[in-house]
Amino acid sequence: MRPVFRVQTLNPIAARGLERLPRDVYEVAAQLARPDAILVRSADLHRHAFPASVLAVARAGAGTNNIPVAALTTRGVPVFSAPGANANAVKELVIAALFLAARHICEAWAFVRGLEGDAEALEHAVEAGKRRFVGYELPGRTLGVVGLGAIGVEVANAAHRLGMQVLGYDPQITVQRAWQLHSGVTQAHSVDDLLARADLVTVHVPLADSTRGLLDARRIALMKPGAALLNFARAAVVVEADVLAALDAGRLSAYVCDFPTPATKDHPRVVALPHLGASTGEAEENCAVMVVETLRDFLEHGNLKHSVNFPEAVLHRRPGTHRLAIANRNVPNMVGQISTALAGAGLNIADLLNQSRGEVAYTLIDTDAPLPAALVERVRAIPGVLSAREVPA
Repeated sequence: MRPVFRVQTLNPIAARGLERLPRDVYEVAAQLARPDAILVRSADLHRHAFPASVLAVARAGAGTNNIPVAALTTRGVPVFSAPGANANAVKELVIAALFLAARHICEAWAFVRGLEGDAEALEHAVEAGKRRFVGYELPGRTLGVVGLGAIGVEVANAAHRLGMQVLGYDPQITVQRAWQLHSGVTQAHSVDDLLARADLVTVHVPLADSTRGLLDARRIALMKPGAALLNFARAAVVVEADVLAALDAGRLSAYVCDFPTPATKDHPRVVALPHLGASTGEAEENCAVMVVETLRDFLEHGNLKHSVNFPEAVLHRRPGTHRLAIANRNVPNMVGQISTALAGAGLNIADLLNQSRGEVAYTLIDTDAPLPAALVERVRAIPGVLSAREVPA
């Protein structure tokens, strides 16, 4: 029997994730004509020509900066990610970065690698030079965590277990993340408040218009003299020139980031890592499994979870029903127009779910009788409908 769905992989995806796509239902390949879905990791899709057949794009990772989300939204194509699947990997690297910043480990290592001479000369140079790398211990120090999503919460909890005082700030923290946060983490009133009170600051926010350049000269000036800044979110959430100026002036003691640039890679007070945050075998597998399961639920049942551009919408599917999935603009009377179209086709609605998110909405409708092809086309023609499809039974 021919597979029902065709999934194109534009990057190598962990086998443990792809194993979740049964071969009697899915055809999976790097080269596919008319794919129903695209699986991607790091490939830049901003100039990618998406076939009209594409129903969804799924990234085996947390961020979606490499995907033209806005353009796909106008086509009614959900974009999925794997939030939290790589949280432990990033958390471990951030905790390592705290030690790198506090103990000047990378600078000290570079110093030793540059020494020459015999054993006696080496010993003398080490004893004479080590005082340049005197650091501090983490217990009792205050860590400020900006952004309390999956990664931020993990970092905050781990730092608390290390004996640090932890300040957290996230005006959009979810109930789920709040439950996961250790009760010993203190709430900051604002980003400015957090910066003024922390000895080390780590940022864990998505890159958006509201977070681009979040840490600029004005905000860096609020930080304690000698504070350290960690950035394992996105390069552009800080103004790099302002960070470097603060380092040169001695305002900041260290900047540890996952995004090397020509200006940062050789700076004596910068530790720039080659985007290692999620670079573990476990994280790659976790992301692949999570996003594949999400993609399957959408393709097979029309359900939306972990979509970055459409609302969460999950409707239990009863046996014997037929499902219509519709992405539309969030405008008045949309559900009414769709219901009228179904009534005109003589169909009874067995169940219905409509969820909205900003300017878009998503509707799942189950009917007792099969959906005529002409009905689906009629629904697609309704002004404001972005996409509509019958979900296979």
